[in-house]
Amino acid sequence: MNPLRDRLPDAPNGAGELPPDPDALARLADFIGAHPGLVVLTGAGMSTASGIPDYRDRDGVRRGRLPIQGPEFRRDEAVRRRYWARSMVGYPGLAQAAPNAGHRALASLQANGRVGAVMTQNVDGLHQRAGSSGVLELHGNIHRVVCLDCHAPYPRAVVQELLERANPALRGATAAPAPDGDAQLEPDAQAAFHIPHCVYCAGLLQPDVVFFGDGVPQARTEQALAHMARASALLVIGSSLMVYSGFRFCRMAVAAGKPIAAVNLGKTRADELLSLKIAASAESILPDLVDYLT
Repeated sequence: MNPLRDRLPDAPNGAGELPPDPDALARLADFIGAHPGLVVLTGAGMSTASGIPDYRDRDGVRRGRLPIQGPEFRRDEAVRRRYWARSMVGYPGLAQAAPNAGHRALASLQANGRVGAVMTQNVDGLHQRAGSSGVLELHGNIHRVVCLDCHAPYPRAVVQELLERANPALRGATAAPAPDGDAQLEPDAQAAFHIPHCVYCAGLLQPDVVFFGDGVPQARTEQALAHMARASALLVIGSSLMVYSGFRFCRMAVAAGKPIAAVNLGKTRADELLSLKIAASAESILPDLVDYLT
């Protein structure tokens, strides 16, 4: 336990971060050097420096109200109204988010053959924008929407136009941002909200993401399993691993005798399984790691 850390306020963007272990960079570089082709798994902590809030504090405890569940979204119109109203207000901020130094450094590590496949629990698309290739988005991509009836795909920006036309009173509204393009919109602003429907079949539109309560699609799971089978080790960056869809890869690695390293500010569900843990933010240590290795 670190008494100084315990007195610091929680700072998801790295503010108030203690100076890193002076040997951390060398130990992380040694881990990567010893395990060429390792798989990287990233989480919300990767994107907090881009202004996108995460779901949990440094103790792994969820912030705010429970997120919308997929079965409820598809079953209950009031739940869909809440989702789309909050998303209409929150999405523009997410759409403007840019890759941070951590994203760019990871793309550089991959381009230089230091790491292999990149899997992410994030839905913001920032890894691809930073230059990472072949990114496996375990939970989908918030910038896409799909009709659940005719399966027509939509860019999320097009759906934003539909939302603003149907709800002009909320156009330009602001609210405190929440994870993944959500916003802390008051309930009375949602009451008369008009939900968008598919322009082709009037069907149900859903963001192309894996909601809480839903499972990762089978084809995506098989691709992730293939990455893990080929991997020499696993490197987790910016994830508490509290969600099983991420934690299971740690269990798989341990079962196969493959070591795990984690770069994360705060506890993870897999702490007892880790060979190496670096208490640092991605945007602070990964650029230094690139310089160290080159």
